[in-house]
Amino acid sequence: MMYLYSFLLICSVYLIGAIPFGLVLTKIFLKQDIRKIGSGNIGATNVLRTGSKILALLTIILDALKPFIAYYVAKYLMILFFGSIVVETLFFLYDVYIKMVVVAIVIIAHCFPIYLNFKGGKGVASVFGSLFLFSNIIPFMALATWIVVAILFKKSSLAALTTAIVLPIYIYYFSGYKSLIVEYLTLFFVGVSLFVILRHISNIKRLIKGEESNITFKKKNNE
Repeated sequence: MMYLYSFLLICSVYLIGAIPFGLVLTKIFLKQDIRKIGSGNIGATNVLRTGSKILALLTIILDALKPFIAYYVAKYLMILFFGSIVVETLFFLYDVYIKMVVVAIVIIAHCFPIYLNFKGGKGVASVFGSLFLFSNIIPFMALATWIVVAILFKKSSLAALTTAIVLPIYIYYFSGYKSLIVEYLTLFFVGVSLFVILRHISNIKRLIKGEESNITFKKKNNE
């Protein structure tokens, strides 16, 4: 039964992480398929290319909430399966590690959603949201990094890549965890950052060639 419960928990977390909010929002409110606009990505940057700042903001918020929601859904399901005393003890002892597992599943699900034949976003908003599970200050440091780079260079991808590069440094020095935990957490986010960078390979190629598009708040008529 333990294997069945674990399978159900993993599936629940995955299905939450895989929800393509960018696509859902643009379908409902704009009657458009975001996959046929701009870069074809379902993330907030491409939603912004529709000209709707509100939907782009909602996409960021909902994608960022995925790790948070998945974590508490997993905790609730575990309480149903194993009882509150067992689960509270488990989370007290291994909370950081459980969070890392949940975050990893959510990011993978967001990037490879079963709903869209495993063709999803690049994980930036979900990674950002996951930071709130580990720290109160690092999410704002990451956001500040993204904003500064985005303002200076007007490239969303460059801002995301720069933030991904410095994120493990922020984790190591400012997460507040001690001993081996901070080392494991830093290594985890090194992996997360590398994954985000790999998801941006096409953007990196365009940046090198000088072909990467700027952040824009206007809908392009030819998209």
